[in-house]
Amino acid sequence: MFEPLLKTKLHRPSLPANLVPRPHLIEHLERGVSRKLTLISAPAGFGKTSLVCEWISSSQKTVGWLSLDGDDN
Repeated sequence: MFEPLLKTKLHRPSLPANLVPRPHLIEHLERGVSRKLTLISAPAGFGKTSLVCEWISSSQKTVGWLSLDGDDN
């Protein structure tokens, strides 16, 4: 049976107030735009989502956001 996605899964999280800017990682993401895939891998709590949200906020590119977890089929 088809279950629609929650609307909250389609909106990126807002930037945290205590964001630590990481311009060198943003540069790496910008260079990766011309490639087919960029993988960001780190343990939980290391700021992957914050990094991508910071990159999106500083970019002029159109992006889509979809959050999935283990319960999503």
